[in-house]
This record gives sequence, structure tokens and C-alpha cells, in this order.
Amino acid sequence: MTSVVAPPSRGSRAAARSGSHGRRSVSPWVYVASVLVAGVTLAPVVYAVLSGFRSNGQLGANPVGLPNPWIFDNYIGVLTSGSFWQYAVNSVIIAVFTTTLVVVAGVMAAYPLARYRFKGRQALFNVFVMGLMFPLTVAIIPLFLMVRQLGLTNTFAGVALPQAAFALPMTIVILRPFLMALPNELEEAAMLDGASRIGFFWRILVPLSGPGMVTTGVLAFVGSWNGYLLPLLFLNDPGLKTLPLGVADFSTEHSADTAGVLAFTSLAVIPALVFFLTMQKRIVSGLQGAVKG
Repeated sequence: MTSVVAPPSRGSRAAARSGSHGRRSVSPWVYVASVLVAGVTLAPVVYAVLSGFRSNGQLGANPVGLPNPWIFDNYIGVLTSGSFWQYAVNSVIIAVFTTTLVVVAGVMAAYPLARYRFKGRQALFNVFVMGLMFPLTVAIIPLFLMVRQLGLTNTFAGVALPQAAFALPMTIVILRPFLMALPNELEEAAMLDGASRIGFFWRILVPLSGPGMVTTGVLAFVGSWNGYLLPLLFLNDPGLKTLPLGVADFSTEHSADTAGVLAFTSLAVIPALVFFLTMQKRIVSGLQGAVKG
């Protein structure tokens, strides 16, 4: 007995064609280009990490070779030094301080720009957008005079506050679409239930804006961790220096120890790199939400 198979409908054939077309739309060159960009980006990091397991003699004989034998003394020497951990603790304190300021101030500034309608709202938002084109180096002299006049030199606040100020425009640009995308019905329902605007902000709006806040927080943390110019100007006390300053000092003191310098640099870069890679999915989802908003 033969069975009769019904021919696929026109809709199913169209869906199959559109699905196959969507799968074929990605060119293999896109993957090739992605691999090349990733390789170019990660190659210096991989080279520095592997070179930290080599001796200066190996680096001189074959600069691009693999460790043979593997030498762990460079990393052990850095990890057992008290100065490295002091630099790391200082960097963590400043980065956490900066991130907290950026996220809290950013979401509070983006809230009225997204949910309220008032005269000059778009002009005020454009001011923050223009802040993205304002480099730190242009304002470094008046900023230094201001920080010195406020008595914030050789303090963590003297570094964290300017870092947060320059990270605020990006934070507002990312968070504003998140807050605008939330339906007005949520706010109206919260008001009917007796919630104030501040209650709606903290209890409903902030939790729903989590992806955007995580994105801005990660970007602010990594930017503060890698910051060099502001700590260089405002932190003259050796006990307050951050890891980027520690790398510069270590490179100057041990200029002949190339392998040791590479080991110190690798250990200074790896925490921020691992943190960024761990949170990359949240960053992508947060940026996608900002674009959709």
C-alpha cells in the first residue's frame, strides 16, 4: 500500500526559501574577517603572556618563539611582590567608585530625558551627545587646576570623579533608549497603585533597565581600570598608584628585564580582559536594546 504525501503548501515553500536565503545571506568572508580581526587584536596579548614564561636569553635568541623551557619565575616574582597587589587594590577601588557614580548618576540623568517632556529636552540631550566628541586631553589643564583647588589631589575621589564625568555622556546615550522603550502603561499602573515617581523609578524602571546599566557599568569599569592620564596627574603618592602607573614604574626600574616587564604587563591586563569577555553577552544585549529603543 502506497501512501500519498501531500505537496508542501505555498506558504511552507516560501518559508523554506526565506529560511535558506537567510542562512545563505552570511558570506564566508565575514567569518574570515572576524577571525583576522580577533587574531590581530589578541596576538599582542598572547605574545605578552607567553613571553612572560621565557627568559631574557630566549627572547634575545628567538623573539617570536615559544617558551622552551617554561619559566615561571617572572610571574611568581610579580605575584609575590607587595607593590603589585597594592596597585591592584587601588585600581579596584577607583574602578568600583567610578562605576558606581557612572551608573547611578547616568540612570538618574537619563530618566527625565527619556520619560519627561519639557522645553529644551532634546537640546540638553544633544549636549551630552556632544560630550562624546570632547576628549579628556583638551580639558586636562583646567581639570587639574580645579581638582587641586578642591584639595582632591592624592585622593581616589580626585581620579574617580573626572573619570565618571567623562563616562557620563556614553552612559546617558545608552540608557535613554532603554527608558524610552518602557511602555507608559507601566507608569500609569504604578501611579494607580499609589507609587510615586521616585518609587516607580527605583522599584520598576531601574530593574527593567538592568541590561543597559550592566553595559554602561562594564564599560566604565574597564575604562577606569585602563586609565593612565588622570592617575598620573593626581596620584603622586606611591601608595595610591594604580596598575597602569605600576606598569610604567616597573618598566622603568626593570628596563633590562624584558621578560619580567611582559609578565607584569600581562597580569595587569588580564583581569580587565577576563571581566570584559565574561560580560560580553550582556554588553551586546545591552547595546542591541539601546539601538532598538
